[in-house]
Amino acid sequence: MKGWMGKFRMLFLFGALSLILSGCGVDNISALKPEGYGSELLFDLMLISIAIMLFVFVIVMAIYTFVIIRYRQKKGQEDYIPKQTEGNKALEIIWTVIPIILLLVLAVPTVQATFDLADNSGSEEEGAINIEVTGNQYWWHFNYKGQEISTSQDLYIPKDKRVHLTMKSTDVIHSFWVPSIAGKMDTNPGDNQNTMSLEAYEEGEYLGQCAELCGPSHSLMDFRVIAVSQEEFDQWVEDMKNVDPEAQPESDVAREGQELFNNNCMSCHAIGSAPAGVGPNMTNFANRSKIAGILDPTKENLVDWIVHPDEIKPGNQMPSNLVNEDEAEKIAEYLLQLDHTDVTPESAEQN
Repeated sequence: MKGWMGKFRMLFLFGALSLILSGCGVDNISALKPEGYGSELLFDLMLISIAIMLFVFVIVMAIYTFVIIRYRQKKGQEDYIPKQTEGNKALEIIWTVIPIILLLVLAVPTVQATFDLADNSGSEEEGAINIEVTGNQYWWHFNYKGQEISTSQDLYIPKDKRVHLTMKSTDVIHSFWVPSIAGKMDTNPGDNQNTMSLEAYEEGEYLGQCAELCGPSHSLMDFRVIAVSQEEFDQWVEDMKNVDPEAQPESDVAREGQELFNNNCMSCHAIGSAPAGVGPNMTNFANRSKIAGILDPTKENLVDWIVHPDEIKPGNQMPSNLVNEDEAEKIAEYLLQLDHTDVTPESAEQN
């Protein structure tokens, strides 16, 4: 009785833990809730895999149960040795052919989906959106080819339209992954560039992550894909093209922050269409939903990030204590006024 109660408690514990863990997660990051073309393909492949596994499991358990019952040792047969059957040609063929068929059932759609997701043939069509994605330790840069637009951390795309990505890295191997709308693709250093595409079915903000271990802050290398309507995307493109990096902010504190930023930060960062430096492009910074990809967009968090970046993201290339806290507050005041467009993640979610 005591042993039975122990097993029951263990079973109850695992059951309760499973229920608790099933409630964990973040919105718009689950591959089990596909909201894009690529994620839908991968979800269908998962269903095929699960169906095959269940089929094999049921057949094996049925055979196992039959053998246990049919050939169990009976009373009085303790020394009885059943007739041994070897080399049954029919059985050999069956359990060789069936796995081959099951592998083909899984392999064919998998290969088709792999080539489909990597297909970049539409990138040459008129009106195609081509974006160069660059992975860095530990942030992401996006260059819209032909648009003279550069941004970091937040990737804006129109919904219901295939967006073509070319992937590369400036340092180590990273992996671009947006679970809710696409699969993942490695970004490699050097000339080996991969391609993939994105297509979101609904407007909204989708969380992306690096899926390749790339250093001590790998788990903090987050980014966001913001899907908006075609009209909003066109407006966003127009607004980003007209960014004036020299525009003066309204408040005196922000103007002091702009001067401090230009003197201390512009050697690594950029505003407008300037090429990416060692650090992220700061265009439209005030509309980002996260600071450094992981912090809530508050002035306090931004000041803490400017002064102590290595404590928040160990191993990143941003120097610590480059400015003091008073100077960091002025820089933060300036950055939080870099609002270059009315198209924001919040407006996409509201739609």
